Amino acid sequence: MPTDRTPERKALVRFIEEAIEMGATTVEDVHKSIAQLPVKVLEESDLLRAPAKGVRRIQDHTIGAIYDLLWYIDEQVEILAEELLNHAAKRRGARREAEHHAASSTSPRVV
Repeated sequence: MPTDRTPERKALVRFIEEAIEMGATTVEDVHKSIAQLPVKVLEESDLLRAPAKGVRRIQDHTIGAIYDLLWYIDEQVEILAEELLNHAAKRRGARREAEHHAASSTSPRVV
């Protein structure tokens, strides 16, 4: 990754990262809370307590796997955002350079 990013681009990339992280964390917390409700009810029964613990382990593993994938996607979005912003900056720089070159080559020369 280039280190010549402007403060605005750095802030934009960080904003995107934080928004995705906060959104994913919030959704994960809500998902876990909702998913635990029926397991808690099962665990209150002496007869179903042991199977409910097995269900909880499977459920925690499954939810964990889903959110591991989401965190991976978050990392990929971060990389994509960085690449897109770098590409856009290069295009703007090339366009400015071309405009500057065109302006300097068409200005009248004094001899």
